[in-house]
Amino acid sequence: MAGYGIPHDDIATVVKCSPPTLRKRFRQELDVATIEANARVAQCLYQQATTPGNIAASIFWLKARAGWREKHAVEVTGANGDPLPAPQAPLVVIRQIIDPAPRHHDQPVIEGERE
Repeated sequence: MAGYGIPHDDIATVVKCSPPTLRKRFRQELDVATIEANARVAQCLYQQATTPGNIAASIFWLKARAGWREKHAVEVTGANGDPLPAPQAPLVVIRQIIDPAPRHHDQPVIEGERE
């Protein structure tokens, strides 16, 4: 059951013991079962990946085990294959609003106004 990924608590329920007792008495079996299950799945995948015609298994193996990655190169050119012109800085417009009416310091400031 450990090899299939069944949690230790559930295995303990099936064999009628507490989880700590299961881990204490069957530590070796719990550890080895997971390793053996992974080895069987890896063997099956390897056999499928090395069978001619199973492209999906071969691609998966190469990506997962051989470090292969898909790379997408995008090349952008201007007119007639010329390089693109260098980007220009955007035009920034700064506007200053001047209050024509002078205000005395004893007047309250309304939110959004500056003194």
